[in-house]
Amino acid sequence: MPTTDPETSASWAEEAPEDAARRPSPSRLSVADVLTLGNAVCGFASIYFITTSVLVPYLTEGRGDGTVRHGAATAVMLILMASLFDLCDGLVARRFRSSGMGAELDNLSDLISFGLSPAYFVVVWGLVNDGSHLGLVVAAAVAVLLGGLLRLARFSITTMQDGMFQGMPIPFAALTVVSIVLLELPFVVTLVAVVGVAWLMVSRVEYPKPTGKLAIATVGWAAVNIGCLVAWAANVPGAETLLVTGCVLQLTLAAVLPLFATVRRINTARQAFGRGKAV
Repeated sequence: MPTTDPETSASWAEEAPEDAARRPSPSRLSVADVLTLGNAVCGFASIYFITTSVLVPYLTEGRGDGTVRHGAATAVMLILMASLFDLCDGLVARRFRSSGMGAELDNLSDLISFGLSPAYFVVVWGLVNDGSHLGLVVAAAVAVLLGGLLRLARFSITTMQDGMFQGMPIPFAALTVVSIVLLELPFVVTLVAVVGVAWLMVSRVEYPKPTGKLAIATVGWAAVNIGCLVAWAANVPGAETLLVTGCVLQLTLAAVLPLFATVRRINTARQAFGRGKAV
């Protein structure tokens, strides 16, 4: 015996052809989707280089500093490249539209590149530097992974307002976690900072959305960081200073951007109040 509502069924029947015409095909990849897949490939490649160039040399006791340095730099560069793919696929999707599976592909790719990859980076750091505290390190890595997963899930069902993100965006969080590890701070400080980033992802702290001039600045910032990592991997004189400077600036941005977002919201509220008062 059918249990559908006749009115609802009739309504669906009337709207179905029009909806089908508007809905993008889920079986065809758009240009934005190709960029999204590039994001996922970079995330996987980052995990590959962390394993083959950092973890395997440690486990086999063949700790060639050049190999480890090059592998770590390559892994971080791939995360940076993934963030550029992530930024560009959003811009392209808004300009040319994406396929019907664009949003799902984006979330899955982000989880690989900015959730799993930095969490794995933290675990390998714990193994290489202080295996005796591996349980705490794994807990911090799980916090990063779950924070990223929850951040992506909340983003999928939350409508952004005034060009703001609620919680630290997961690509920015991944780069911040990696920067914390590369700074080689004391163990407890590193652990607390990593867990702090995981909390920021699921918090209500606001971060500005990278659009317009901020998007251009983001691309420039990523390019500068990649250059610093290349210099560090090649052991160029002064490369250590460049690396530390880049990591410190990343942490500074993580702390300052919410203040920028707050000031921006206050200015918007004042302008709205001024217009209302003028009327």
